[in-house]
Amino acid sequence: MGAAPASRDVTSYGMGLAAPLALFFLLFFVAPLLQLLWLSLHNDTAALHWGLGQYLHFLADPFSLGVLGSTLLLGAEVTAVCLVLGFPIAWLYQRVGPKLQTIIILIVLLPLLTSVVVRTFAWIVILGRQGIINATLQSLGIIDTPLKLLYTQFGVVIALAQVQMPLMTLPLITALGRIDPNLDDASCSLGAGSWRTFFRIVLPLSLPGVIAGCTLTYAAAITAFITQSLIGGGQMLFMPMYLYQQASTLQNWPFAAAISIIFLLAVLAVVSVFTTLGRMSRGYGGA
Repeated sequence: MGAAPASRDVTSYGMGLAAPLALFFLLFFVAPLLQLLWLSLHNDTAALHWGLGQYLHFLADPFSLGVLGSTLLLGAEVTAVCLVLGFPIAWLYQRVGPKLQTIIILIVLLPLLTSVVVRTFAWIVILGRQGIINATLQSLGIIDTPLKLLYTQFGVVIALAQVQMPLMTLPLITALGRIDPNLDDASCSLGAGSWRTFFRIVLPLSLPGVIAGCTLTYAAAITAFITQSLIGGGQMLFMPMYLYQQASTLQNWPFAAAISIIFLLAVLAVVSVFTTLGRMSRGYGGA
């Protein structure tokens, strides 16, 4: 009887199957990114003279740094609002029956089936001077003159929070679903109250979902060009619109490329922080 053939390394199958995806990634992500980096390393709009002038111009300009700071702050505000509103929704989903779970998940997923442009224009109607909020407050006698909600930071944060809410709620639902419900009963039977059980049991074990939701929401919020532009109007400037103005209006492509690289590095730094916290939370949750 001959010897049994040696088993094939399972990784040899994966590399061959991943080749088309790797080629697609190289052609449509890595190559444009390298071209963007090449363009940003020119000091003039004709891309004839090499140098770091575009980066030095951005880093030495208080206006450009202010736009970058306001964009990163906007992402933090939207992420905080989504976390505060999304956590109760995910918690409620895990504690109701199947019928109510279907309704909740439909409400969460329904915005994803609607165009961002449509949702943003709906918020223009809601936040306008004659919109639903101002009309309701005036009819109740709470205010005499309409509040300025549109073209404000508050309006942009609220609209972006609604648009990006599914990206926060879905990871939270998954994380909370992995927590053994008997842990709540065990905590209560040992004398812990509801809030103590939440902060000592539920919240630590749900941290992986919190980190994943914050990462997705933050990255989507700071790059939401349409919502930022329509709700913010011309009174607030964020990085996507700043980049668009430099590239399309002023035709300053090297400076627009430098803005893109700096913005990309800033987002990667924030996402790296979230990723580090996520790894730490997995270790903490598994302890």
